[in-house]
Amino acid sequence: MNKRYLMALDQGTTSSRAILFTFEGAMIASASQEFPQHYPQPGWVEHDPADILHTQIESMRACVRKAGIEPGEIAAIGITNQRETTLIWDRKTGRVLHNAIVWQCRRTSEMVDQLVRDNLTPMIREKTGLVPDAYFSGTKLGWLLDRLDIRDKARRGDVCFGTVDTFLAWHLVENHPFVTDATNAGRTMLFNLHTQDWDDDLLHMLDIPRTMLPRVVDSAEIIGNLNTDILGAPIPVAAIAGDQHAALFGQACFDEGDVKNTYGTGCFMLMNAGDRFRLSESGLITTMAWRLKGKPTYAFEGSVFMGGATVQWLRDELKLIANAAETEPIAQSVANTGGVYLVPAFTGLGAPYWDMYARGTLVGMTRGTGRAHIVRAALESIAYQSADLFEAMSRDAGVKAPSLRVDGGASANRFLMQFQADVLAAPVLRPAVTETTGLGAALMAGLSLGIYTDLQDTARGWHVQESFAPAMDESARARLLRGWHKAVDAARYWAKED
Repeated sequence: MNKRYLMALDQGTTSSRAILFTFEGAMIASASQEFPQHYPQPGWVEHDPADILHTQIESMRACVRKAGIEPGEIAAIGITNQRETTLIWDRKTGRVLHNAIVWQCRRTSEMVDQLVRDNLTPMIREKTGLVPDAYFSGTKLGWLLDRLDIRDKARRGDVCFGTVDTFLAWHLVENHPFVTDATNAGRTMLFNLHTQDWDDDLLHMLDIPRTMLPRVVDSAEIIGNLNTDILGAPIPVAAIAGDQHAALFGQACFDEGDVKNTYGTGCFMLMNAGDRFRLSESGLITTMAWRLKGKPTYAFEGSVFMGGATVQWLRDELKLIANAAETEPIAQSVANTGGVYLVPAFTGLGAPYWDMYARGTLVGMTRGTGRAHIVRAALESIAYQSADLFEAMSRDAGVKAPSLRVDGGASANRFLMQFQADVLAAPVLRPAVTETTGLGAALMAGLSLGIYTDLQDTARGWHVQESFAPAMDESARARLLRGWHKAVDAARYWAKED
């Protein structure tokens, strides 16, 4: 049968998706299923692993039905996934031993505080590129081993640990391959970016047995065939990558200094940092971009906690809008914010500030401030926060990125994208296919099979749909950024006890 398509499995925090692409990168069908979130205690977030697996399988089947194709026409499958979420299961039976602990979960904050008190931050940062945080998988796994008292069982090799990619590979692929790729391994706080292997010092730090860790493979590598009872065909599963890394690949950011920003609930900005490991000096983390044929490519990464969530706040708490689409015409109904700035530090500020005591602040209001000014200030805050990351990356790279490639839901807002270009003083490029996470995983799978000859060959699936050129003069830009940073200063340390 003629192989004409690539499939991406995009397993996210709230839903599982399957997307079909042509070899040229055109999306022809997609299907998704949401699944429940579980909050057993304040600050704790869990998923039922059975929900993850079931919704991923059903979305695959629905996608094939929607496309009206035969499964045998799919050349390969790539997996991309929510990162850091931690699962453990019995190696012999496959039975899960606990709900998945989601990346958002803060239950291990006290464990992280102890690592900091033990002065382990320098070692963790030098080996992993990360900073100690409950966000990453290592302390989640340590917590599970403590809570379930299964270290001896783990040392005997009877327990498997994995992020979501590992769990899916184990359950979807013939003969249960026990693997993860370098991008996901790099989010555990257990993986040494220099040696490209699990690190004994980091494992000892959290008393984690090496025997329970998966084999680390390249991001584009055939790990086996899909179980035939899922779609009825033995399709090669040929790529694995964390979602933000897959998006960087799907945005064709193959040259050092290329940057993409995904506008979701938060914003995730990654810059291709080349093949040389460097620690950020500007409040970012160093992470894997991908690993191909054993060769690592690194990235600088920064996160904005409140991106689209700021718009949700306007809708759900302030009741200023009925839906996100309204923000564009409302923002354009006024010439500017009238000097108003919103700093949406509702859960503190992330990179490059890392101030957990910052709080949301609305400043510069006058008697004439109205709904439109606040809505516009909310959109502008997303662009300002992203501009801070862009500037930090440019400092770390030693050169300003030539443009910003964008994707995610809020990238459809033309006002926001134009303002983003203005405050960056750099073009913003929105591609024709904005499903760049799925596209990246699919292209990696095609690269494994030789459908594409090299990285540049995969880029034929990336085309600019709309570009936004900076149109603001430098003096106005500088004045606005000065105001923003003054507002940030007002928001910082607000919750810190004197």
